[in-house]
Amino acid sequence: MTRREAAMDNFRKGYNCAQSIVLAFEDMLPVDKTLLSKMASSFGGGMGRLREVCGSVSGMFMTAGLLYGYDGPETGDVKADHYARIQELARRFEEKNGSIVCRELLNLNVRHDKPVPEERTDEYYKKRPCPELIGDAAEILEKYIKENPV
Repeated sequence: MTRREAAMDNFRKGYNCAQSIVLAFEDMLPVDKTLLSKMASSFGGGMGRLREVCGSVSGMFMTAGLLYGYDGPETGDVKADHYARIQELARRFEEKNGSIVCRELLNLNVRHDKPVPEERTDEYYKKRPCPELIGDAAEILEKYIKENPV
């Protein structure tokens, strides 16, 4: 199974978009599945259904932080280099999908949505591009990692 397929499968199992990404890269990360899942749990639906940055993009950023990030109070090149990496991942996602903002990707007019997630039915999956967006994020991140080995 590719990471794209794994991420999409995670979403279909009920994980949120951010969890779906970090769990697709679990084998590369120095954190156990439970902690990864909890860490990403707040970022679904564009950060707690606020419809801000897409959860799959947040999942890419969390994974990149665990793979490439810094762990001190950096202010110079280390921080700038990491932020450049994050901006590159965002650029690639936006280039493919037109935005990194959840509400824009879903064509929603609501800025802050109700906290209660929709039931995951067949109809839900038919009307939402989320599985494809999640797959795109996983594919983008996997390609980036191959280009920039850890």
